[in-house]
Amino acid sequence: MTSTVDGEPAAPAGRAARRRDRRKAEMISAALEILSSSGYQGMRFEDVAERTDIAKATLYHYFPSKDALVAEALEKLTSDVLTSLGEALDGATDRSATDQLRTLIAEQLHILTVRYPEVGKVFSFPAPWPPAHGELIKAMRRRHDQLFRRVVDLGVDAGEFDCPDPSVALHCLHGILNHASIWLRPDTDPDGRTRDAVVEEALRLFVRA
Repeated sequence: MTSTVDGEPAAPAGRAARRRDRRKAEMISAALEILSSSGYQGMRFEDVAERTDIAKATLYHYFPSKDALVAEALEKLTSDVLTSLGEALDGATDRSATDQLRTLIAEQLHILTVRYPEVGKVFSFPAPWPPAHGELIKAMRRRHDQLFRRVVDLGVDAGEFDCPDPSVALHCLHGILNHASIWLRPDTDPDGRTRDAVVEEALRLFVRA
């Protein structure tokens, strides 16, 4: 008897695994879209299943609960963002701390406005998160903040940055970037001049005049 996967004839192991990975990625992507538009309370399994054109029972095969799907979606989003920021920073490690921070700020703004606009919406969505997810989001924010903080500490030690309180400056930086992502869009800034201006103004929080 031929085995089946989701009601279809079983494919060779490697191809079946790739198909499962693709389908799982589609579910996570759909969950993030719904989270960014409706928040945790507004996300339902039925909506994810409908958006990915699968049966709800199939969704349970991949994720035992809504919370399991949300947790994996948040981790995927965080990992992608940190990978993008890390790769950008890797290309600037031989430069000054100022240039490294400029690179991180520019990449973060690009992430928020172009690559992953879900980031700002999901992590700042006003609807309450359950305690478990609230703690998870705090941990993800700390991982993100550590990347910026290492560069800021480098700049302070080198005498490039003179901000009285780096922690406050970092909070202000993320506030600037999150707010800019609301109104700064590629279609309204095709040549990137406004984006570059935001980056340079944000640097003023740290760099001596």
